[in-house]
Amino acid sequence: MNSPLFTQLGLSEPLAENLKPLGYHQMTPIQAKSLPVILEGKDVIGQAKTGSGKTVAFALGLLQALDVKAFRVQSLILCPTRELADQVAKEVRKLARAIHNIKVLTLCGGMPFGPQVGSLEHGAHIIVGTPGRVEEHIRKGYLKLSSLKTLVLDEADRMLDMGFSESLDQIVSQTPKSRQTLLFSATFPQNIQDMSDRVTTDAVHVEVVSDTSESSLIDEHFYPVENDSRFDVLRGLLLKHQPERTVIFCNTKLETQELYSNIKAAGFSVLPLHGDLDQKQRSRALAKFANKSISILVATDVAARGLDIEALPMVINYHIARDLEVHVHRIGRTGRAEHSGMACTLFSEKERIKKNKLEEYLGRDLPEKDVPDAHYLMEKPFYPEMRTLEIAGGKKQKLRAGDIVGALTASGEVQFDNIGKIQVNEFVAYVAVSHKVAKMALQLIEQRKLKGRKFKARLI
Repeated sequence: MNSPLFTQLGLSEPLAENLKPLGYHQMTPIQAKSLPVILEGKDVIGQAKTGSGKTVAFALGLLQALDVKAFRVQSLILCPTRELADQVAKEVRKLARAIHNIKVLTLCGGMPFGPQVGSLEHGAHIIVGTPGRVEEHIRKGYLKLSSLKTLVLDEADRMLDMGFSESLDQIVSQTPKSRQTLLFSATFPQNIQDMSDRVTTDAVHVEVVSDTSESSLIDEHFYPVENDSRFDVLRGLLLKHQPERTVIFCNTKLETQELYSNIKAAGFSVLPLHGDLDQKQRSRALAKFANKSISILVATDVAARGLDIEALPMVINYHIARDLEVHVHRIGRTGRAEHSGMACTLFSEKERIKKNKLEEYLGRDLPEKDVPDAHYLMEKPFYPEMRTLEIAGGKKQKLRAGDIVGALTASGEVQFDNIGKIQVNEFVAYVAVSHKVAKMALQLIEQRKLKGRKFKARLI
């Protein structure tokens, strides 16, 4: 059965025409279920995993309702992390590019406060931000929400997990009661039910059930281990399969940091991702992983929300997740967008009861597999082919990816094929370059002018 088309929605002409070059033709299940209701102006509670297309659903809804001529904050999108907020803002801008003079502003922690105040003074239609920083701007009187039409709570479960409940309540209290509220969450525990009761009115609940049994792209295996051999089994899996990139999930920040230290000591290219890292450390870790200049990311579930990695070959659960829905969310990060992937879960005999509950929850048997042969442990750790170049300049300095490529390739020292992913943020840019030309690339960026000036750079 064919999926419904975006052309059936009755979107404004600029929005509808812009969808075609973006490749948006058929709606995903969450879009097909939620968008018609959103466009009617009703409150919506949407339950779907990351990567389901919910951002496009709520973004199209708020853009359809936007009055460009009324230059005031009409939509507020709250996200748990800066990384997710940046992704959402990027998607909104992309969908809105055919509508002139729309201003989308991000307000996230870990970024300088002063420039955000200046941007707010110049006005905005849409705010995308994290609860803590948005609440701070409201409290200090820089952000007014009296004209708000649409409030979006994205990844609401993780915002509550991260302790943002009071901030969310404070923000909501400053919005008009007549607003439309769209709440999206991958899981739906009791605290989400309680929040939805507080912030929505006569909401329509739409749900897309995650059924991993239907995905032939995820090769899922469970490995019974003894606790004293758990780390050796992990090493064996990495050395046997040598995935280009792997996310290893841990249940706590302490476990994440300890496992990172052990993997690093074993000679692998690895970085941690958890809530105790500052924003600069988080940004660098995510950039290096996205750029394929580190092979392994050891992460907590909260920190990994908003992780936007295409074609992730492997996910490993160092322990079974405490929440059954979280397990589905974890393994769903691989085998996406028609790419195959492998999901491996290590569990001890004491954890077998968790595995049994997981089988009951999913309604199917979860295959167990023999641990990798011990001879793999004799193999040398593998290393990524790329390195990441950090440039001390970004969008605020009008720097673009084309400027960076031009500086690197102008005289032929670096070939285009030696350049990988380029990520230009507000004040910094990250560039993936091949190991063999990394030092040359650094020299070229430091020596040549971009946008008429020189920028400091370094290999990270």
